[in-house]
Amino acid sequence: QVQLVESGGGLVQAGGSLRLSCAASGRTFNTYAEGWFRQAPGKEREVVAAIRWTGGRTYYADSVQGRFTISGDNAKNTVFLQMNSLKPEDTAVYYCAAKLPSAYYDARRAGMYEYWGQGTQVTVSS
Repeated sequence: QVQLVESGGGLVQAGGSLRLSCAASGRTFNTYAEGWFRQAPGKEREVVAAIRWTGGRTYYADSVQGRFTISGDNAKNTVFLQMNSLKPEDTAVYYCAAKLPSAYYDARRAGMYEYWGQGTQVTVSS
């Protein structure tokens, strides 16, 4: 089992920045990748960014490319999401997710991740 706890959400004005953290505990040595997803009211959960531990390959949704950066500290079992130039449309609950090794991995698909955090609210005011 892997437990994930997000932190760092809050209220920020448009153009501002936030840094989300996702601390993992449990059998973290077996995780293959981690991702950040978000879900706004009335909308489906969507991928924001993802990172594979082996090789450090990253993925970003087009809507956040150039504004958000995902990074990880393997020693501390923590993944970060640095969010700059925030927009009101970034308002959502942000979730981190962890993926165990498998033969196929698509960072964009929420169903591929086995473990999820409880989420942290990000609100961007205009």
